[in-house]
Amino acid sequence: MTTITDILPAGAWTGDPADRVSLDYDGRHRRRILLTGASGAEYMLDLAEATHLKDGDGLMLPAGGVVQVVARAEPLLEVRARTPEALLRLAWHIGNRHLAAQVFADRILIRRDHVIAHMLEHQGAIVAEIDAAFDPEGGAYHDHAH
Repeated sequence: MTTITDILPAGAWTGDPADRVSLDYDGRHRRRILLTGASGAEYMLDLAEATHLKDGDGLMLPAGGVVQVVARAEPLLEVRARTPEALLRLAWHIGNRHLAAQVFADRILIRRDHVIAHMLEHQGAIVAEIDAAFDPEGGAYHDHAH
């Protein structure tokens, strides 16, 4: 088993990865975890502190090469509105409930929850169940550096 202690942010490495690990959002926030690559190889991720891994980040192998982090699709709600102002109001309702949210100009992604979906629909939202990679905003006190 190979121990990995260094991360290369997405875009900071090039070439083909030696292997890939596919992780959902919770699985990408780690300090220490045993990972299994697509090849079946095992890697011990052993970081100095808990870190949020993003899609495309590289886990640097000690002997050279990179294991690519792939954000696994998970069940989400895609929240849309008829106007930008209505989407802002929906964002407020989501934030008021302290829900993790990935914000785009025309939609918001949150974890699938039928109670929240019902509440948003009653606020005028257009809600669809989707499966997609999830990378929510870190929040006001989140450290954005690796």
